[in-house]
Amino acid sequence: MNISIITIGKLKEKYLKLGIDEYLKRLSTYAKVDVIELPDEKAPENLSEIEMEQVKDKEGERILAKINDDTHVIALAIDGKMKSSEQLAKELDQLATYGKSKIAFIIGGSLGLSKQVMNRANDTLSFSKMTFPHQLMRLILLEQVYRAYRINRGEPYHK
Repeated sequence: MNISIITIGKLKEKYLKLGIDEYLKRLSTYAKVDVIELPDEKAPENLSEIEMEQVKDKEGERILAKINDDTHVIALAIDGKMKSSEQLAKELDQLATYGKSKIAFIIGGSLGLSKQVMNRANDTLSFSKMTFPHQLMRLILLEQVYRAYRINRGEPYHK
């Protein structure tokens, strides 16, 4: 399985980098995982609705340029589908079973994802109705993907 995490914005916090590196190391036993960091669009603090859409569109173009036609895309969105760890594990297992060996998880910038990215997504995923920093979502996502592999292999993992 080839998994890409395509994300907007640079990761600066050392503690997050350490956690992400740990889960990337753990996941290397199960899958090839790449984190693709794309620059966020510089924008002033107070944007109009139109300006927000323009920022998301520019970031969306960068995201879409990194996605191949044969990639199964899962967009992380606050209004996406909530799933249990077991449900995510089952989905990843089914994708592998049915020949979808390329998966891309998309994490947008602080304004979210463009309509074009959401339209390209095969599925959506929400971890909560709460808002999390997109940098923290990388760590949470990697932990859940790792947990999914452990579940699918019947390997122990704390609950």
